[in-house]
Amino acid sequence: MVFIIVPRLSAYTGFFEICSPEKGESVFISAASGAVGQLVGQFAKLMGCSVVGSAGRYVTLLLFDRRLKRREGFLYRVHCTAIMSFLTIVDLLRNKFGFDEAFNYKEERDLDAALKRYFPEGIDIYFENIGGKMLDAMLHNMRVHGRIAACGMISQYNLAQPEVVDLMCLIHKCIHMEGFTIVDYFHLNSKFLDMVLPYVREGKIVYVGDTAGGIESGPSYLIGLFKGYNVGK
Repeated sequence: MVFIIVPRLSAYTGFFEICSPEKGESVFISAASGAVGQLVGQFAKLMGCSVVGSAGRYVTLLLFDRRLKRREGFLYRVHCTAIMSFLTIVDLLRNKFGFDEAFNYKEERDLDAALKRYFPEGIDIYFENIGGKMLDAMLHNMRVHGRIAACGMISQYNLAQPEVVDLMCLIHKCIHMEGFTIVDYFHLNSKFLDMVLPYVREGKIVYVGDTAGGIESGPSYLIGLFKGYNVGK
């Protein structure tokens, strides 16, 4: 149950509790095809925001229709019902999750230019999952009084020397950036479920994830997490 709750509650906490979104604001999500990112994007669209996501996957996806089963008030498993189609990562974000735009950041030589292309007037909210060069480019494209929820920084996890980021933007743009871990927010789980379950039942929130067959698939799927081969949890 914890593995189901944690990414969903992380999305809820970072977006609503830290970023305090308002209708019409511009939102950018890195690692947008992950278990957290795909839900943040759908929350943002339900709030009436403009949403762009990035991911780093090249290959096409074999997409399944997965439905959350409910038992005694809890979502307890994801069941694959039918093969639907092959999608690229950009197609997935736009056509399955409803993002306004999406791009593969590995195909962008200049992240700053890419962000300016999608957000010519700047970004109000950034949901941070990558760190490093992505965060640096983001800070230069945030609007005054922008908000950043730092959920993860996967590009920095195995570096002996973390990449330097220009944090002066936090000062002269009055940006609020807050890191968080979900252990401080488990008390919000009931509030989260009250909000999200009606949307799930109505089909307004969907989830896509990879499923490995057999324990022998474990090592290759673990490696895939760090090479951008996975979607969801």
